[in-house]
Amino acid sequence: MGTIIRKGELPAASRPAQGGFTGPAVQHPLHEQRAPLPVRVSLVGFESGSRTHWHTHGGGQVLHVVEGAGLTQVEGGHVEEILEGDIVTVAPGEKHWHGAGNEGPMRHLAVTIGDVIWLEEPPTR
Repeated sequence: MGTIIRKGELPAASRPAQGGFTGPAVQHPLHEQRAPLPVRVSLVGFESGSRTHWHTHGGGQVLHVVEGAGLTQVEGGHVEEILEGDIVTVAPGEKHWHGAGNEGPMRHLAVTIGDVIWLEEPPTR
């Protein structure tokens, strides 16, 4: 049997979020595999106004907002508000960013498939 993480518990191994971020964020890795395809599952917490840089994922990404409210945008699209309970799907190779709004922190569960390519900061909002 695999590991069970009980409601309200987080793994002890949290760390500052890695990659391109505009402000404070913490990452709680929940699962990682390298083969046959890189897959990472993390709970990521963003402080108010903190966001990722633009980036892409070789196999796409799924985000599930578990607390607070945030913002996200795909290249060429509008900035969209995301709320607790919302799920965002990102296609392989699609340039996007996501993070907390300016009114408070946000946490999401991120399922990341393939390698991440970090790019420039998003516009401030």
